[in-house]
Amino acid sequence: MKKYIILILSLIPLLTYSQANKFYRKAIRETDLNEKINLFTKALELDSKNLDAYFYRGIAKNDLGDYHGAIVDYSKIIVLKPDADTYYNRGNSRYSLKDFVGAKNDYSKSFELDSTFIDALYSLGCVKYDLGEYKDAIKDFSKVIKAVPNQPKTYTLRAAAHKALKAYKKALKDYSLAIIAEPSAHNFYNRGVFYMEINYYQKANTDLSTALRINRNNTYAYFYRGVSYLLLGKFNTAISDFSTALKFDTTDFDALLGLSLAYYKIGDIPNAKLNLQKAKSILSPEKDIESIDLFANTYWFQNQYFYFNNNMNPILKL
Repeated sequence: MKKYIILILSLIPLLTYSQANKFYRKAIRETDLNEKINLFTKALELDSKNLDAYFYRGIAKNDLGDYHGAIVDYSKIIVLKPDADTYYNRGNSRYSLKDFVGAKNDYSKSFELDSTFIDALYSLGCVKYDLGEYKDAIKDFSKVIKAVPNQPKTYTLRAAAHKALKAYKKALKDYSLAIIAEPSAHNFYNRGVFYMEINYYQKANTDLSTALRINRNNTYAYFYRGVSYLLLGKFNTAISDFSTALKFDTTDFDALLGLSLAYYKIGDIPNAKLNLQKAKSILSPEKDIESIDLFANTYWFQNQYFYFNNNMNPILKL
């Protein structure tokens, strides 16, 4: 009898491990995230040292939006056996919670553990950009570009960091390199908007027109091209673009203000006033227009103030 008891006791850990492994394998195949988490939890109740179960349960929790829960699972692994993938995943969960400092530390540790983990380095550059650490972000993006030179998104992000530092020539070069890597509507649009920001309206118009030839459904491209036409003195064409932008979004108050300005320029005062009132009814239906300060949160006030001020004030007096 004693021998049988010893045999049974020796088999219990094996049976427990086998059952835990069964739950784990079933969880891997499961597509429903809630059931996947439930199965991994059952596996961990039987085998608390199964780090893979913590890892994949963390991924499932993250995919469900339970970022705090995912962080807990990843942290358990990091305490016992830290690795680059787990630090990277925990960084992603922290980033989703806008814990940029925590995400930065995790991405940095991930890349420190695996210097070939380019996604971790890319994410590190992104979070540094979000933290306003533009010079360090540029260094990271440059390393990514050296390793993977044909990804346009990295050039675009580095361009944005250069722009934040007012290094406009370097920014322009990177926007252009993004186009060389991938001549897409998105990349032409990005460079077109950048040209608008540095007051190169004809070049902006050319890029935005190229973007729209590739993709006719970019409402923002119509708006910005409308602005470029307006500032280039091509008022009727500007009206056409602003009108098209409004077909995509009838509440686009910036496009309505653009129409008001363009109609004023061609002497169509009724339409200038009509579109101004439409914009006002969206922005502040309860207030009368006493000055252009009512439009302080618009593109025009923030990016084209002198043009807006010089041309809108006469409309307000009509």
